[in-house]
Amino acid sequence: MSGVRIERDGRVAVLRLDKARGNAIDEPLAEALAQAAAELARDDGVRGVLLASAHPKLFCPGLDLQALAGYDRGSMERFMTAFGVTVWALYGLAKPVVAAVSGAAVAGGCILALCADHRVLRRGAPIGLNEVKVGVPLPWSVTRLLRASVPPQALGRIALLGRNFVDEEAVAAGLADELAERDGFEAACRARLDEFVDKDAQALATTKAWLREGVLAEMMAHERERLPAFLDGWFSDGTQERIRSTVAALKARG
Repeated sequence: MSGVRIERDGRVAVLRLDKARGNAIDEPLAEALAQAAAELARDDGVRGVLLASAHPKLFCPGLDLQALAGYDRGSMERFMTAFGVTVWALYGLAKPVVAAVSGAAVAGGCILALCADHRVLRRGAPIGLNEVKVGVPLPWSVTRLLRASVPPQALGRIALLGRNFVDEEAVAAGLADELAERDGFEAACRARLDEFVDKDAQALATTKAWLREGVLAEMMAHERERLPAFLDGWFSDGTQERIRSTVAALKARG
């Protein structure tokens, strides 16, 4: 699976992002994440999943603009459809998922983290959704995911202002459930996941499914009809200029 690996350890599996360009999301990575989620859902030996990064200072910076900048509208529609399937697969996984947010989780990276049942954020790491600042609306499924994940009073700062949050501000906004220090970070995340895994598997899976089925149904029912508005924003002149400038800066940085 491109950019993803599954590390099994007893009752737990680590779903580890491990892609060049710091786990930026392209089409192969989106498809690999959905495939991995389906594989873990079928594996009765796996009782819990830790979503983590192989990059020590970065969880996921969002979409891979260098890969997507050359996409035409049809190709971008195909990619966003695949990304939507990834969100549904992770959010609907009938096993506890803890996100070990060890570094920056911006835009698409924040979305992946929001799919988890519990988010542990490393102190100092930023998390947020900057899509509106870039010039595109949040995808339909992401707006449903966000409304189900954070307090209503935080929606404006997160979704409309596009702020990044760190430390206690991120917890107060609902983007993280707890903070952990750099030293021993992944072990702390694993300990939190073990708490979930210790619960009765059938009871947890059924309760999680019932908690999330309405949100999932709403995502799936309207994603296709709402996608054109996202694409209109993506292909607007101003957004395309910002994407070109960002890609040029990334290439100059090497």
